[in-house]
Amino acid sequence: MAAISNVVPAWMREYKPSWLSADLIAGVTLAAIAIPEVMGYTSIAQTPVITGLYTIIFPTLLFALLGSSRLLVVGADSATAAILAAGLAGIGIAGLSPNTAEWVAWTSLVALVCGVLLILARLLRLGFLGDFLSASVLIGFLTGVGIQVLAGQIPDMLGIPKGTGNWFEQQWHTITHIVDANGWTVAFAAGTLVIIVGCKLISRKIPGAVIAVILSIILSNVLDASSRGVAVIGPVQGGLPPFGLPQGITLTDIPAVMGVALSCFFLIIAQSAATSRSFAMKHSQHVDINRDIVGLAGANIAAGLTGTFVVNGSPTKTEILDEQRGRSQMANITMSVVVLIVVLFLTSYLTNMPVAVLAAIVFMIGLGLVDVKGLRRIRAARVSEFLIACFTAIVVFGWGVEQGIILAIILSIIELVRRAYAPTDFLVSVDKAGDPIYVPATTGAQSLPGLIVFRFDARLFYANASLFVDDIQTLIDGAPTRVRWLVLDCSSIGDIDYSASLNLADLIKALHDEHRVFALAAVDPTFMKDLQAYRTLASFDNAHIYPTVEAAIAAFRASSAANTTEGGQ
Repeated sequence: MAAISNVVPAWMREYKPSWLSADLIAGVTLAAIAIPEVMGYTSIAQTPVITGLYTIIFPTLLFALLGSSRLLVVGADSATAAILAAGLAGIGIAGLSPNTAEWVAWTSLVALVCGVLLILARLLRLGFLGDFLSASVLIGFLTGVGIQVLAGQIPDMLGIPKGTGNWFEQQWHTITHIVDANGWTVAFAAGTLVIIVGCKLISRKIPGAVIAVILSIILSNVLDASSRGVAVIGPVQGGLPPFGLPQGITLTDIPAVMGVALSCFFLIIAQSAATSRSFAMKHSQHVDINRDIVGLAGANIAAGLTGTFVVNGSPTKTEILDEQRGRSQMANITMSVVVLIVVLFLTSYLTNMPVAVLAAIVFMIGLGLVDVKGLRRIRAARVSEFLIACFTAIVVFGWGVEQGIILAIILSIIELVRRAYAPTDFLVSVDKAGDPIYVPATTGAQSLPGLIVFRFDARLFYANASLFVDDIQTLIDGAPTRVRWLVLDCSSIGDIDYSASLNLADLIKALHDEHRVFALAAVDPTFMKDLQAYRTLASFDNAHIYPTVEAAIAAFRASSAANTTEGGQ
């Protein structure tokens, strides 16, 4: 039974027949919304339209069978599509052009490499890597992707050629060529935007993008839009996706795409983990991130072997599935079956669909990624994180998505180290009821006359150990009365490295030389074990280790009272 549990995903083992009807309805609705969405993502990845549909057939099925999350929808995603297109354009392979069979082969190679990297991540239990993209940096990154994506659709919505050069040069080209816009193209794009926004205002459950696609195809046929200068998708090759390794690709080509694949890899783990965790928490469910990595690995390998590009956990499609009251991956399997029917029998109806309609759909997707509310919340909470998010966004759309993801990882780690290096210091005292009171540690303050209870809100390591000692010394030197006791509140210090232990040992010795008492309170067992291993407490009086801060303060008061009595005698 244990072997079966390891193979069969949890949602299958726990599946209830009563969920089936809701899952089937949610799956069909999700397919109706996802089809135009993933077709639009192909304009970002610069691959044929059919490849977008391929991303939600076998990759979605593989994740459903291998992953842990009940609701996470895996398929094409705007952020990874943007990284992919920018990365392939920058590797400098002669003759490699977007929307060609060779281009698709290279996108499939990136998907395969991502799949292998994800397998390695699972074997090494590297699911925690997703935590190295902080929420603020991820918001900034996705906002930058959104700006890049929506701006990239404007030329197609106007019916003018796209500019070349960096992002700023491309926008200048668009601005200076607005007068060349095709009126019919603009009308199709504007109509699509009105329909999508109007449907959202009425009800989020109405698939505005599907309505816009169907109406645009009908109007395009009736009006013969292509003869009026409106670009259309053209013939879409239907049928099952091609199975097998990408044509014309060899093992020697892998190093060329490793940078692109690594960028996609980090974003896949971070975005998928954040999405699956948030929805699992919402429904009081458990999610195994390492098991999800297995599913994502299978999905990307399936993408690489079926002629499409890298796939990711999609926050937007997962939100849609949740709104439609889907209960499990059965809804995603239903979506895959619906899309399979479309690619087998209905692709001929897409031929006269205006490109401007897809561009408008993607424009709205990009607009949805620009998280203004999230940025406002970050600014209200912490200005430094807000600036990092904004800087990440600017780098993403101004210089490149791949550079942005690398910067996002670096900034996240720097911010983590910065917080650990200079955490907030507190002085602790107790109120009349005996409850602890925490106030910022400032020069001239004491917990009680003659007592400093110091709380350092971070682990102690080589980078912040000197600051830790300096802060304590500053408090002692600036105290209004001579400090007789220094109590270290250890409740937030769960770890200490060897370098920091030496600094702490020197501090203890200096305090003892000055005939001051050093005490520990609320000591974590791991922290104490480290201190004993480093022999930091070799000259320390174990009588001054207290289970709580309140107990340490009570001991100080008792000691002060005893000293007063002795002095009086």
